[in-house]
Amino acid sequence: MEDRRVIDDRLCAPGAKGEQPKAASMGLRQLENAAKKLAITLDQASVVARAANAEKDRRVSLRPAPDTMTWLGALLPVKDGVAVYAALDQAANTARAAGDKRTRGQVMADTLVDRVTGREAGVKPRIEVKVVMTADTLSNDADQPAVVEGYGPVPAAWAREALTDAEVFVRRLFTDPAGQLVAMESRSRKAPDGLADFVATRDGGICRTVGCDAPIRNIDHVERHADGGQTSAANLQGLCERCNQAKEAVGWQARPGPDGSITTITPTGHTYVSPPPETWRPDPPPLSPAELRLRNVLLDHTLAA
Repeated sequence: MEDRRVIDDRLCAPGAKGEQPKAASMGLRQLENAAKKLAITLDQASVVARAANAEKDRRVSLRPAPDTMTWLGALLPVKDGVAVYAALDQAANTARAAGDKRTRGQVMADTLVDRVTGREAGVKPRIEVKVVMTADTLSNDADQPAVVEGYGPVPAAWAREALTDAEVFVRRLFTDPAGQLVAMESRSRKAPDGLADFVATRDGGICRTVGCDAPIRNIDHVERHADGGQTSAANLQGLCERCNQAKEAVGWQARPGPDGSITTITPTGHTYVSPPPETWRPDPPPLSPAELRLRNVLLDHTLAA
């Protein structure tokens, strides 16, 4: 508190001869930098200690933006963040000097993607993005929106174009939420990779706990496996780390509903119902062998086009 008073006095108090406070002639960035300089001068050891501790919080985040765009952000130590930006800025300078018609921002964004993914400029990216779309949507017969895990709904035309714009693992990209995987089961406690991927995609990549928007980190049994709960899509849910740990505490109960909903009862007796995901549907009638062959031919033709 004493250091804060000193900073306030030096920046906001009038001069000895009645001059305006220094802060009065500063912009916000100038004022922020002046306060930081004073803080470092007054207690350098504390600033260094906080900086070392803050580095533990470094991370990368992704959040949706309008029109099938996303914001990719990173919290980095200042030396690393400045170095990354400087490298991208230099790449933009070089490209623009060579006559590249893209804007500086476009060059920096493209260079970031190229260097992080390891792809060469102009080469179609190898991606493993989960896109939930029906067979009709994939074969250009319907305009039902697809869903990109980690982003949300996208236009059907955009999803079809994404398939032709990249080298993809088709089985991951073509996922019918009403297909065979809904009925898939396992005798083991741990969900097989295919089933775990399906559950995470079905739940939209977001924790199923009511009111929680954290990303899925665990595939959890709604009814505990130790209590006889099956390792099946109907009895699995995607939870974040915190909610998964809380659910294992004494007094928590959960049960799946036939419509895909999940009812959770807290130790205090409060009841919360997580509605079924938009991608959840009961199993459709099975296709006949002839219908299966015809669908596979159409899909092969679409993906080869």
